[in-house]
Amino acid sequence: QVQVVESGGGLVQPGGSLRLSCAASGITFSVYNMGWYRQAPGKQRELVALITSGGSTHYPTSVRGRFTISRDNAKNTVLLQMNSLKPEDTAVYQCNARRYIDGTVRDYWGQGTQVTVSS
Repeated sequence: QVQVVESGGGLVQPGGSLRLSCAASGITFSVYNMGWYRQAPGKQRELVALITSGGSTHYPTSVRGRFTISRDNAKNTVLLQMNSLKPEDTAVYQCNARRYIDGTVRDYWGQGTQVTVSS
């Protein structure tokens, strides 16, 4: 059974930092691309950070330079370090594990963790 579990969300003041953690089990973690997505009320879900199975990272302009994604294949975990947080970063953050096999996608999602940036 595949499980993807996020932790580390909470309330932080503008300019502060949070570190989110995602633990995955039931998959061969090292071959999966791992991503962090977020969804704010009334908005579409958006990608905020991606780390491929090969270790390449990708960020949208909105978080580049503030967020850092990393992975530990020995521990089956992926981290998202978020610095210089802004109120517009407030959202539910979800972890995603994705793998492409023979033209199909295996996609697993966590339930999400709330991040609130407010004074």
